[in-house]
Amino acid sequence: MTAPIALTPGLLLRAYASGIFPMAESRDEAKVFWVDPTRRGIIPLDAFHISRSLARRIRSGRFRMTADADFCAVLDACADRDETWISADIAAAYRSLWLAGHGHSVEVWEGDLLAGGVYGVTLGRAFFGESMFSRRTDASKVALACLVDRLRQAGFALFDVQFLTAHLASLGAVEVSREDYQRQLRQAVSGQADFRAPAMAAPDQLLQRMTQTS
Repeated sequence: MTAPIALTPGLLLRAYASGIFPMAESRDEAKVFWVDPTRRGIIPLDAFHISRSLARRIRSGRFRMTADADFCAVLDACADRDETWISADIAAAYRSLWLAGHGHSVEVWEGDLLAGGVYGVTLGRAFFGESMFSRRTDASKVALACLVDRLRQAGFALFDVQFLTAHLASLGAVEVSREDYQRQLRQAVSGQADFRAPAMAAPDQLLQRMTQTS
């Protein structure tokens, strides 16, 4: 189904609340289509898996983690691929969501280099993960670990990752039916959570909290 109408923040939030999200065939494609998977990927917030190697990477001090420090740079990096579903119109729409307070990111830095990150959309107690990228080994995994910790601390109930991949499954993601997803979605969007409220955890604090419940 194509969508000739503008991707306004209001339209996007209504779509997320209904369980659908937009994609484009390529960076230069003007049309978008709406996706409503029969099987949905989610990361249960109490089941994120941190391997020993990832724990060592977090503890090493090589990376510095931030939240909402450079949403647009994360978005642009996620779109900077030979094949991408993030068209110019979709990128502009998510910048508008960020300006409206519903777009958020976690950044992973190596010195002054943006080494990895993840961005998504918040609505109520739901976080809809859109895309992530990595310019250094494990940088996107570090970003996800920080994101999950932040969602836990802020009171989120649902972390939607859209599609289950082998990479996400290795970190604890699972697949649920559309019906199960819709049930969790209704409960999550009816609540309140503040993505920006928690302070960024120090590496040892993050690992302690995550290993206590995972």
